[in-house]
Order: sequence, then structure tokens, then C-alpha cells
Amino acid sequence: PSETELAERFGVSRPTVREALKRLAAQRLIRTQRGATGGAFVNQITWDEAYDDLITTSTLLISMNEVDFVAAAEARFTLERACIPLACQRRTEAHLACMRQELGRQDDPELTDEQFCASDVAFHRALVDAAGNPILSFQLAGAVEAIEPLMNMITYTRRDRARVVSLHQRISTAVDDRATGKAEAALDELSDYTLTLARQVRQARAAHR
Repeated sequence: PSETELAERFGVSRPTVREALKRLAAQRLIRTQRGATGGAFVNQITWDEAYDDLITTSTLLISMNEVDFVAAAEARFTLERACIPLACQRRTEAHLACMRQELGRQDDPELTDEQFCASDVAFHRALVDAAGNPILSFQLAGAVEAIEPLMNMITYTRRDRARVVSLHQRISTAVDDRATGKAEAALDELSDYTLTLARQVRQARAAHR
């Protein structure tokens, strides 16, 4: 419909309609086209676009609001654990190769903390994607690529890289062997270790104050 028709339908002014259309266009939900056959048209949003938007939104929400670490860790590991049975069934050589590649990177002692964190995210992204379910991958985009960097930022000063890599290796091997129980056990151990590190960081900060 034209701006005039939209204004009449919703009982608002044309400037209000224009502002609404601008916001929808900024979110890539619509596209506007000029000319006799022009107007505002609904976009068919792609998974990749929705994925990027979710990561951006999740990152902003976490960075702008105080998020309890335990709640964030609980959400992330619970959601990721749900992917393991499917990942063990459906993983492809490409997913396994990605996990092995990140394990190789994480073994490099010259890797900076920032690079290690990025590799950590990439490893778990591959694990989630191995489930072969686009909806799970989409839902976990915020958990893995927004929550996990927060967790890394809090725990990296006390983290034993060798222990993290060992747990990642166990997860990767178990997924390769389609051993669901072993993969879940390794992820649970990683969750417990992460929460233990967080408690140590909190205690150290409290003692410093």
C-alpha cells in the first residue's frame, strides 16, 4: 500500500508511516522501490541475515545489561548439550575437520588470549552445526557467539589452556566415534570447570576489594 493508504488505515500521519518504513528497512525486513510500480515490499529474510542479527542483538543485550554469569553459563551449556546426540549422529567430515583444525590452533603456545577465545567459539560453533539442524544453529548463535565470549573474558586469567584443550579433544573424539554419552560427559566437565573458574574470579575480586 502507498504511504497515504497506510496512514489512513492506521490513523497516523504520513511522516509517522515514513519513519516506520525506514525502521523496517534498516532491519532488512522490507525494501523500498521508487517509480510507478514501486512501493514497500516484504523481504524474505535469509538464515544468514537472521543469524547475524541475532548475534548482534544478543551481544548488545549482554554488554549493556548486567547478566549473571551462572545464568549465562547454564543457558549456554544446557542448549549446547541438547545438540550432542544429533551431532554424534549427523556430523560430517567437514565438521570434524573444523574441530580438529581449532584443536591444532589451541595447542599453539604463541596464541594470544583473544585468538584462543576466537578458536574456542569456532570449535563449539562446529559442534553445534554438526547437529545438522538450522533452527538449533540459529537459536544457539547467541549462546555460543555472544555468551561464550563473555565467559571467556571473565575466566581467561585463571584458565588452564591445556585442560580446556584436553576437554575439547575428548568432545571431538567422542563425536567422531558417535559416543553420545562420552561427549556429554566431557561437555559437563567443561561446564563444571568453567563455573569453578568463575567462582575463583569472584572470590579474588572480593578479596581485592
